[in-house]
Amino acid sequence: MNPALLSTLILVFSLVLFVSERVRHDLVALLALFACLIAGLTTPVKALAGFADPAVIAVAAVLVVGRAVELSGIAAAFARSIVPARAGFAVRLSALLLVSAVLSAFMNNIAALVITMPIATAIARQSKRAPAATLMPLAFATILGGMTTLIGTPANLILSSVRETELGAPFGFFQMAPVGGAVAVAGLAYLTLVGWRLLPIRQSARELARAPWRVFELTVDTALRRDALLAGLRGVSVRLLAAFRHDARLAPVGDFAAADTLLLLSRGNQWSIAEATGLRSAVDPALVADGVTARVAVAHGSFLIGLSHEAVRIRSNHTLAVVAAGPRAARQRVPLETLRIEAGDQLFVRGAPDAIARFATSARLLEIDRLDPVSVDPRRALAILGVFLCAIVAIVFGHVSPALAFLGAAVVLAATRLIAADEVYRSIDWSIIVLLAAMIPVGQSFETSGAAATAARLLAELLAGAPLPLVLMAICAVTLLLSIFLNNVATAIIMGPLAIDAAGLLGVSPDAALLAVLIGASADFLTPIGHQNNLLVMGPGGYRFTDYARMGAPLVVLVVVIAGAVLTLGYG
Repeated sequence: MNPALLSTLILVFSLVLFVSERVRHDLVALLALFACLIAGLTTPVKALAGFADPAVIAVAAVLVVGRAVELSGIAAAFARSIVPARAGFAVRLSALLLVSAVLSAFMNNIAALVITMPIATAIARQSKRAPAATLMPLAFATILGGMTTLIGTPANLILSSVRETELGAPFGFFQMAPVGGAVAVAGLAYLTLVGWRLLPIRQSARELARAPWRVFELTVDTALRRDALLAGLRGVSVRLLAAFRHDARLAPVGDFAAADTLLLLSRGNQWSIAEATGLRSAVDPALVADGVTARVAVAHGSFLIGLSHEAVRIRSNHTLAVVAAGPRAARQRVPLETLRIEAGDQLFVRGAPDAIARFATSARLLEIDRLDPVSVDPRRALAILGVFLCAIVAIVFGHVSPALAFLGAAVVLAATRLIAADEVYRSIDWSIIVLLAAMIPVGQSFETSGAAATAARLLAELLAGAPLPLVLMAICAVTLLLSIFLNNVATAIIMGPLAIDAAGLLGVSPDAALLAVLIGASADFLTPIGHQNNLLVMGPGGYRFTDYARMGAPLVVLVVVIAGAVLTLGYG
């Protein structure tokens, strides 16, 4: 079979698997890699070369350094100092979005969201608005900020690597700043002035003032008649979701025996409910007396993912406990001890305020309803910031490669114990690393097989004779549409070489085409699955799938138009 056709079929099959969401993205990339190897589109040596690619090493090192900055607390302190405590909603929101965009330009987008999300919910609460008014704009702002620097997102580093391979030199650290900055400024203005107003508000002022729903378990002490228990629960506004005896679910008939476990849904806390109904709570009385409860969302990259709720107690040295769960637990209706934590889950964690703040930072938990900042050690924070800035200076002025500069910075941070040893490897999103390393040879086979050239010719034929702004907008839009279905890293790997080939056929600057791809690969504003940050705010914000397009569609048009106009001015 023709190599170009084989490569195209493998990519189409991979796209189907990516869209299905039934197979992990990193596993899809590995399957595509082995398919290319079996089909003879790559060699065993080239198949493994992706794991040694400088872009992959740079991404891993940037994640470590960014995590050190996050843990130092200096970024959170910066965010709190910039956002005015006393101002109108629009002013505070615009300041927060600006801060989040700046942070995401120099650190992982998720880290920027982790730092600023509690401030966003506080602004909404203090303005008597639903969290929906601030959380989606915040997620979009962190994505916009990632377009402005070389390390803003892994896709930027991949496209820099593509440029080095195809054109002989990588991107400069701020080479994408003119177009990325223009897009970010326009996007932030849209989000502040118009975007949040397009979001439907499904909560009344009365609803906003009420406590959130929580799912928890109480135990029956003595045998109870079903009708009497249900009447007692209704009296305190509690709903029975399920009942279990020795972890086996009971039928919704018959009375309850001693030691039966009840899965309940309520806005109140379980110790108050237990006292009112005669049931028993397993929550440590010390936590009840001295602690506070924080509602948190589990971010991607948290070491709690895949573990039980008990892991919070163990990993916090028994200073914290999960006292209730969020909406997913209500849908699953299984014993909470069997429920494994997933990214995006909401948990109600109880303990001392400082213990919650420290643990939330290390475990990548996004605080939704409470803000207890981690105290900052100035000397430690400044040392970490100094190492970070030295890496950037080495890249910008010393022409050191990002891989070497940030790998060196990560080594210094680890050697001086400015980041804990166990935190070094924990900070790296290994699924992204595997995805990158596997997709690089797949992308190269797409190019060497001639498939990229064929696709570029088709694109060039469609755009032949079109003015430069329209050509660049089309490349950006095609990339954007592909990124809806693919991870933005995979999109960059596929579209980078294709854009350079198309630019050659159309007589367009290859840098302009690559930067159009860079903007398009990060403009994930139409669906909650387009970017991890979009998905993380979906539950806390109470959004529906269509809400993203409702606010994101005008933003996408704005991004594409501005990117085309700015790139035309710069490369026309």
